[in-house]
Amino acid sequence: MTTRTRQFMKYSHTIGLSTMSGRGFYYPVDTAIGEDDRLYTVSRSLDGDPRGIRVTIYDLASEYFGTFGESGEDDGQMIWPTGVARDTQGRTFVSDEFTNRITVFDVDGDFSHSWGKMGSGAGELDGPSGVAFDRDQNLLVVDHHNHRVQRYSQNGIFLSEFGSFGSANGELNLPWGITASSKGDIYVADWRNDRIQQFSSDGEYLASFGRSGRDDGELFRPSSVAVDPDGYVYVADWGNERVQIFDPDGGFVQSIRGEATDSKWAEAFLEINLEEAAARDRANMEPDIKFFNDDPHEESSHIEKYFWAPTSLKLDSEGRMYVTESNRHRVQIYDKA
Repeated sequence: MTTRTRQFMKYSHTIGLSTMSGRGFYYPVDTAIGEDDRLYTVSRSLDGDPRGIRVTIYDLASEYFGTFGESGEDDGQMIWPTGVARDTQGRTFVSDEFTNRITVFDVDGDFSHSWGKMGSGAGELDGPSGVAFDRDQNLLVVDHHNHRVQRYSQNGIFLSEFGSFGSANGELNLPWGITASSKGDIYVADWRNDRIQQFSSDGEYLASFGRSGRDDGELFRPSSVAVDPDGYVYVADWGNERVQIFDPDGGFVQSIRGEATDSKWAEAFLEINLEEAAARDRANMEPDIKFFNDDPHEESSHIEKYFWAPTSLKLDSEGRMYVTESNRHRVQIYDKA
């Protein structure tokens, strides 16, 4: 972990295990925090492999409560899930960029309803990705390939949209993550433009920060954004394999590379699989690697504690930060320092 001013967040623990079914994740892409203090992580699987696609339910103490959802195009099924959000009624909303729809599961994880079809017209979708609720409990959906954000009622009624293709202020280029602040402002991870943009609750452009690069305060393909009640902005800087924190004016505060330790689920697995545990004990988990370039992907792929594909970042009501890492099948959790 590197800091510029002070340690803003500190590592707590990790939850996760690479599995294609049951307790664990398989290339997870997003996590939602429920009103019931449970966590809901959606796994995308890999390269269209139908195994592993599901939403896993667990809590901060690593207690496992089951899964719901599966691969397919029928009701309650998913092909390429991309985002997940929970409403105040305990329902789970999952975006799917293959079927171009939003699927809603009830409080028991059973299929409730869905909406969406391929297209570029109002209410149509082309690669929906990040999802989040605004302060009125309407669903904000990032329409990735249409370079815009659409707003729907919880029943799928189209309400409004904002954004268009480009790189000027207020324009978007393959946006991915989204969040709404407690004040109602909307923040979008403008993936291809390497920046975060801030909009009013009505979709009017307010500000942006971040520029393309690898130095502190610079971004490369940001995939997720969260805002705390004090206005600090947290970014999953996916292309740089890190999380960055900015103050309310966009000033750099902290950069985090990851500090993962073994999860309780992993420890239970190793207690049973003794040969794998022994091999792990002998392994050098932080090798001294001769790098051919300064690409952080190379470093993250060899050093296990580091983030590797930090796709999603969420904050809970206590200020804890949850970082979903797709390539390491886990969630790293941080507390306020």
